[in-house]
Amino acid sequence: MSLIADVRSSRELLVNLTRREVKGKYKRTALGQLWSLANPLAQMLVYTLVFSVIIKITPEPGDPSGLNIFALWLMCALLPWTFFTSVVTGGMASLVGNENLIKKVYFPRSTLVVSNAFAATYTWLIEMAVLLVALLLFGANPLPFLPLVIVAMAVLFVFSLGVALLLSIANAYFRDMQHLVSIVFQVWFYLTPILYPISQVESISADRGPLVGNVTLLDIYKLNPMEGFTEVFRNLLYDNRLPEWTTALECVVWALGAIVVGSWVFDRHQKRLAEVL
Repeated sequence: MSLIADVRSSRELLVNLTRREVKGKYKRTALGQLWSLANPLAQMLVYTLVFSVIIKITPEPGDPSGLNIFALWLMCALLPWTFFTSVVTGGMASLVGNENLIKKVYFPRSTLVVSNAFAATYTWLIEMAVLLVALLLFGANPLPFLPLVIVAMAVLFVFSLGVALLLSIANAYFRDMQHLVSIVFQVWFYLTPILYPISQVESISADRGPLVGNVTLLDIYKLNPMEGFTEVFRNLLYDNRLPEWTTALECVVWALGAIVVGSWVFDRHQKRLAEVL
């Protein structure tokens, strides 16, 4: 509730900070906002070459869409992941990067983290729109599921913002946190079914059997919150079907848990940020 109150009381500041983030990111560049597409496209080309041509990972065609294009299958999960990491890393740096402003004048510090999340969302909307057009051109029909895609994007936004609020405070106290999180994200990326289908993990888990009691490798693997989000986006965009309700519910629970914990920790520490920084 404190986070909502801060955002409502500083709407004009939040808008100005978001505009600053969006405009400043590609200031004095020839292509401007088009650069936001460069990074995911470059990643798509590299990962498609390595994992589709060299290593030859072959996910099943979309069910029931019938789509069988590795690059599009990849992007349906890669774009949510890059959005998540962008919100978290940018949010972590937002307090330290605005140290002088925080020390000079009082304002709700959460607006710095929230504005970064909104700026990342602006870029993400452009990327998702391009992906949507590509899916339509190659025969998929995600339009009936577009309202649910928007809901899924909102849920991921809440989850990402909650993690960003929590880690921004941690980074204000311990500057090593940004370097640690960078390493964690590298490991986390490969522990999420972005470059490979979840069916491969299911197959390995079935071969090994239970690890402890009735707990399998797949059960432990599914504790990864981004696993659920990638499955939801792939189901809606690539497969053109509804995700499992249990998977969707898990995403909502993760989002609510992250925003509650993140905003609570942030609210407890934001008044002392001027002294800490």
